[in-house]
Amino acid sequence: MTAPAALPAVELVGVGKEFTSNRDTVVAVDDVDMVIAQGEFFSMLGPSGCGKTTTLRMIAGFEQPSRGTVLLYGEDVTTVAPNHRDVNMVFQNYALFPHMSVADNVAFGLRRKHVEKAEVRRRVGEMLDLVELSGRERRRPRELSGGQQQRVALARALVNHPRALLLDEPLGALDLKLRQSMQIELKRIQREVGITFVYVTHDQGEALTMSDRIVVMNNARIEQLGTPRELYEQPSTPFVAGFIGTSNIMTGTVTSVSDGTAQLETGADERAIVGLRAPTRTGERLAATVRPEKMTLSATPSEHACRLRARLSEIVYLGTSTNYTVETILGQLVVYRLNAGEDLLTPQRGDQLWVGWPDTAAYQLVDSPQSERAETTEEMV
Repeated sequence: MTAPAALPAVELVGVGKEFTSNRDTVVAVDDVDMVIAQGEFFSMLGPSGCGKTTTLRMIAGFEQPSRGTVLLYGEDVTTVAPNHRDVNMVFQNYALFPHMSVADNVAFGLRRKHVEKAEVRRRVGEMLDLVELSGRERRRPRELSGGQQQRVALARALVNHPRALLLDEPLGALDLKLRQSMQIELKRIQREVGITFVYVTHDQGEALTMSDRIVVMNNARIEQLGTPRELYEQPSTPFVAGFIGTSNIMTGTVTSVSDGTAQLETGADERAIVGLRAPTRTGERLAATVRPEKMTLSATPSEHACRLRARLSEIVYLGTSTNYTVETILGQLVVYRLNAGEDLLTPQRGDQLWVGWPDTAAYQLVDSPQSERAETTEEMV
């Protein structure tokens, strides 16, 4: 007998949210469907105003959906107050009590629940060990660094053993180096406690570093949902291709379709093959994406299945790599080349070269869901 599948930690079904501003209706979240598994590190990624924080606040109960259903572990909590949902939230400003010690900040929720003193001490000690703050129990928040304050806020949220932890850009106030180290720490902590983390960020690197899966949002709707590798290697829309990393977008006319791929019209001795995501016919215009690191430059026709003649228009030296911008029949492309060892090819601006890539590296881009909407959503955080 097959064991029953675990209930999702969080499920959103047709969730939408509108606000009224100066008699105008502003769509903040537009019919979002989302399933987040138990124990998953799940990130909501997108630019400011895309609806990610509003979605998180509806999961927490701080915002009431205009329509749709919010479920936590299979239970409908759409109209349940925040303090009656088994989730905790960590904010960007930490919201620590300045007059309380580290230990008292972490213990605050337990004491409000009238947990026995011995149990409070045990659980606070465990949490401070987990976030590597043992020995700092008596310090006040002002005596801690930004990263240490963030760890206190995290310990305070986790000490109540919530079934899901919601994090709204908790690293946004930290400097770059500390933020990068805290990304690794957050993932370690999440793995050790095994609690579902739902994380909001506008930083693509942050999301790629920590997440099991990522949903990319834009203008109140979902653009694409998948693993970090899927979103980076196979972006499905122009927005995702441009938002996550650097991507080349080629546009051309389809000359043939076969076995899930299309060939684009090119010049003599040139070839461009694209993996298809949607039904496509000969003669149609098609947009495709390929990452710069998948491409190579050469003085003679590339050995790869796909190759185009290219004129070198720009060179940018970045230390570990050099970025080359080239003009081709399918548009302007960028090629990354690592500066490893002696480079036999030292091209100059204006040189005529060949750019090549594997036939499995290019994917068709489909219309963004935003193209179906005539209206533009105003900026919402």
